[in-house]
Amino acid sequence: MEKPGPVGLPSAVRRLRCRTLHTHRTFSYSNMIPVIRRSLLLTLMLWCTAAVAQNFTDVKPSPQQVAWQDLEMGAIIHFGPNTFLDQEWGDGTADPAVFNPSQADPEQWMRAAQSAGIKYVVFVAKHHDGFCLWPTSKTKYSVKSSPWKGGQGDLVRDVARAARKYGLKFGVYLSPWDRHDPSYKDSAAYDGYYLALLNELVTSYGELVEFWLDGAGSEGHVYDFDRYVDNLRVYQPNAMIFADAALLKYGDIRWVGNEDGNASEDNWNVLDLRGYLRYRPAEADTPLRKEHWFWHPNDEASVKTVGELLDTYHRTVGRGAQLMIGLAPDRRGLLPDTDVKRLREFGEALGSTYAAAKNLAAGATNASVYRAALDSDADTVWSPSEGSHAATIDLGFAHPTTFDRAVTMEWLVDGQKVQKYAIQVMQGKRWKTICSGTTIGHKKIDLFARVSTQRVRLNILSASATPRIREFQLFLGTDAR
Repeated sequence: MEKPGPVGLPSAVRRLRCRTLHTHRTFSYSNMIPVIRRSLLLTLMLWCTAAVAQNFTDVKPSPQQVAWQDLEMGAIIHFGPNTFLDQEWGDGTADPAVFNPSQADPEQWMRAAQSAGIKYVVFVAKHHDGFCLWPTSKTKYSVKSSPWKGGQGDLVRDVARAARKYGLKFGVYLSPWDRHDPSYKDSAAYDGYYLALLNELVTSYGELVEFWLDGAGSEGHVYDFDRYVDNLRVYQPNAMIFADAALLKYGDIRWVGNEDGNASEDNWNVLDLRGYLRYRPAEADTPLRKEHWFWHPNDEASVKTVGELLDTYHRTVGRGAQLMIGLAPDRRGLLPDTDVKRLREFGEALGSTYAAAKNLAAGATNASVYRAALDSDADTVWSPSEGSHAATIDLGFAHPTTFDRAVTMEWLVDGQKVQKYAIQVMQGKRWKTICSGTTIGHKKIDLFARVSTQRVRLNILSASATPRIREFQLFLGTDAR
């Protein structure tokens, strides 16, 4: 929230521009002496400096960022000439004729994604090889030069329609690196080309939830990201811009830093880039098939197990980050049966453990005191008295209750506040800490040895401002039953 500007300033001082100063009145101080004028100017300069200063805890997310974090799991889909050439990174020389899927069915992709609990998809519209999967008017190196659908196909359109049909949000990936187009050698010329492609995507396929800017291969190349972002914002003001922090400092979300599906336990959503603070939650991308973003033949053994996917979920969503699973249709244009089955099994495993009906905390005898934190409704929030910097949710049970994990969610509309917490159980007449941590953020899943107790508490030991808890839930994992 902006602070109101000081009023009654001399006209010469009022003409100075400060980002947080908005003055709308006209005053006449023709008789003010120079000494007073200089004093007021100094006061204004000091006020401006203080007004633009930021603290981590003062930085708040936009409504779009909050909504994006609530999606929790997405899928990024890689499909193109690489699929047909058994390679990961094309060099831009592949003949468009190689792209000719016989049964391309984006609806099958969406059904499989939906079964895993995935809420949004990002489609790779152009990878580093420069091949465009929509019939762009800016290059012949696209689906319109392929035999697929007689050159009349538009895979971006098909994926967007399929996603929305199955209730999934849709986004696009447009690689800045281009190994095909000759203009890439000239930064200014390529900026114009890339911007033209971007404008086609952001104006032709409906609302985008996310726009991916991949930094791969871009070392030493200069992009006019300001122009890219300006144009994107005109047509897609609500789209989340994904980029590595080192590539684009004013993106909306950031790369977690690896492709292993591993977020840090201490995961703050506010990023400091040389004093520039911005709310940028992390997205952790990792492929369903180990180390492979594109499909490869005779590669079924690389599909991750359900156990591996659950572990990834706990290390991403369970640490306040977003999980982005890489899906890869095969040469038919279908997700292989193995992948479809594994996604369904993953979704079933999540549901069998974390379904609202299995939340043990809701059965506490004093649940009504903390109802907003125990009701599995993310739109309700529990908080202690305003101004508190610590809080406790203390639950009692009529009989010993057994659990091995806790799910805690922080209300982030006002920013991330919790700095230190512990989950404790009563053993005898003493509290015993079974796990502790620093950040909670969007969601924190704590796993620990199975424990039985009649009293358990979430003890928020330190918060920068009044802590607000959306959920505190207890579960017993299916492997422990």
